[in-house]
Amino acid sequence: METTPSSEFVVQFWGVRGSVPAPGKETVRYGGNTSCVEMRVGGKRLIFDGGTGLRMLGKSLQPELPIEAYWFFTHYHWDHIQGVPFFTPAFAEGNTLHIHGAAPGGASMEQHFCDRVLHLNSPVPVRELQANLKFYDLVCGDTLTLDDITIETGRLNHPNGAMGYRVTWNGHSAFYCTDTEHFPDQLDENVLHLARDADLMIYDAMYTDEEYHNPKSRKEGWGHSTWQEGVKIAKEVGVKRLAIFHHEPNHTDDILDQIAVEVKDTFDGGFLAREGMALSLT
Repeated sequence: METTPSSEFVVQFWGVRGSVPAPGKETVRYGGNTSCVEMRVGGKRLIFDGGTGLRMLGKSLQPELPIEAYWFFTHYHWDHIQGVPFFTPAFAEGNTLHIHGAAPGGASMEQHFCDRVLHLNSPVPVRELQANLKFYDLVCGDTLTLDDITIETGRLNHPNGAMGYRVTWNGHSAFYCTDTEHFPDQLDENVLHLARDADLMIYDAMYTDEEYHNPKSRKEGWGHSTWQEGVKIAKEVGVKRLAIFHHEPNHTDDILDQIAVEVKDTFDGGFLAREGMALSLT
C-alpha cells in the first residue's frame, strides 16, 4: 500500500487523560479519553498507544480506508490499551498495521498483543481481526527508520517499564514521553537525550508538585511526573513547545485551566494538551 508523499508533520491528540477515562460535564473542554496520539509525518501515519482515544481516531479514519499505519506502544497498562478492541481499522480487510513495542516476560510482540492486549476479557475476539497485522519487537535504545523518518527509543521510569519515542523528520522532532516519573536528585538522562532541541515534547505531568509531595497522599513511586519537572527538562535541553499530557482523572476543566495559566507563566512554550488538538511542526 503506497502512501502519498507529504510535507506535513502534524501531531494530533485523541486521548489526553491518565489512568482511567474521565467522562462527564466537568471534563468536556480537555477531554476524558485515555492516551492516544497520532502523528502524520511525511505521508505516513504513526499512532502512539491505544487508550480510549483510539476509538475516536478509528472513527475519523473511516472515510480514508484502506489505510496503512505504524503503531507504537509505550507499555501495556490498561489506560494505554483500552481502546484497542474498538479500533475499527483493525477489524477491516485491506488495512495494514505495523505494530511495535517491547513485550514483557520474553514474549514476542505478536504473542503479547494477541494473548494479553486482546485477552480473554476483550469484548471482541482475536479471530475477528481482519487487517494485515505486522509485528516488530523493540528494545529500549533501538533506533528505527521509516524511509526518511527516524524514530529513537529510550527507557522511561515507570512500574513494569515504559518506552519513550522521539520522531524526527525533515529537521523537526517530537518526543512522546509518557508514562515516566522524574528522579528526586537529578534529571533523567534518557529523557534529556530524547528531548534535546525538540520542536515538541509531550510530557506525563499527571500531578502538580504540590500533589506529588503532599504528605497526606504522596505519589512517589506511582510512575508519573509533574508539570514543573517537565518545564525543567524543556528549559535544560531547548525544547520549543511543551505539551502537558496524561491529565489526572480527578482534575476538572477548571483545575486544568488554572494549571495552564501557571504553565504558560513559567514556560512560554508550554500548554495543556486537549482532545482533538492538532499541531503542525513544519
